[in-house]
Amino acid sequence: MIDIAGAVTTDAIDEQTRDQPEPAHREAGVGPVAAHYGDPMREQRVLATGVGLVDRSHRGVVAVPGEERIGWLHTLTSQHLAALAPWQGTELLVLSPHGHVEQHALVVDDGETTWLDTEPGMTGGLLSYLERMRFFSKVDPRDATADHALLSLVGPAAADALTTLGVTGLAAPDVVAVPGPKFRSGELPARPSVVYDVAPLPAGGWARRVALGVDLLVPRPAMADVVAGLRGAGVPVAGLWAYEATRVAARRARAGVDTDHRTIPAEVDLIAPAVHLDKGCYRGQETVARVHNLGKPPRRLVLLHLDGVTTDQPPAAGTPVTLDGRTVGFVGTAVHHFELGQIALAVLKRTTPDDARLMVADSAAAIDR
Repeated sequence: MIDIAGAVTTDAIDEQTRDQPEPAHREAGVGPVAAHYGDPMREQRVLATGVGLVDRSHRGVVAVPGEERIGWLHTLTSQHLAALAPWQGTELLVLSPHGHVEQHALVVDDGETTWLDTEPGMTGGLLSYLERMRFFSKVDPRDATADHALLSLVGPAAADALTTLGVTGLAAPDVVAVPGPKFRSGELPARPSVVYDVAPLPAGGWARRVALGVDLLVPRPAMADVVAGLRGAGVPVAGLWAYEATRVAARRARAGVDTDHRTIPAEVDLIAPAVHLDKGCYRGQETVARVHNLGKPPRRLVLLHLDGVTTDQPPAAGTPVTLDGRTVGFVGTAVHHFELGQIALAVLKRTTPDDARLMVADSAAAIDR
């Protein structure tokens, strides 16, 4: 983790009483990461208005070297990877045979290795799936979490802060618009549905421009020097609470936190970044195509505003959302936001009206329209 005096880590949260309660999920990775550095609301403002450095080294990292890696991953996942060039990134999903989300990973290829970073605690499942599908392919997937760490520069000034590390000119994400139902075959370009610009870092690893800022994958031995260089240039640190609040406000779901065993990509807005709707066969494709052509996924991801009157503790992940006493969905990530107050991502039945008077435990909730 970023070693800052006074940092409160995810391993120490239960022993402390703070203005910001613990996120509904626990983080699991190589080691603890900072939940906050003493003032989570100020840290959120920094991420919203400027740039802050967030330690996300608890994320899992899978390295896939081998000359057949791109074509092999193309056939196994939801993304069109065949045209992924060196020093480009994207996102992908591993789906069940019935189209349910099993894994979500961000991707970078550096010309020799394809790097997949995924949710804390989910690395083993992704690696196990890849190893089972190797057969005679010239690939060698391995868990690289102990060797590499992910940091994130978050905020509108993230690209400018990156110049401190000698990297300039990373382009903003290039996203292909999601077509309407029953689009013509060949209408979508034969490339990833989103392309992230990537550049090598002088200390090793790479920088990837994403929607919330810039991700940095660095060798763990170089992590302290990278952090020191950024902090020396005036980039403040921010904890995971601030990052999560930023993510929730941007309505970006996390697999395993804002999803359940029945979640399909269209329900949680993962089509645009992680699914190519006109590529060859992959596991779960039939469900993706059928739901897209019908245009009516059974559930949808929403942002909820919670009243915060009955309790100042955001609800735990998985807490039911009810309407007139009937369960219509569940809460994923719930946070305190510096401007919006208590907010949460939730997955609700598609038929739930936008103006419904919802309840989450004892708290009233309303859908952000």
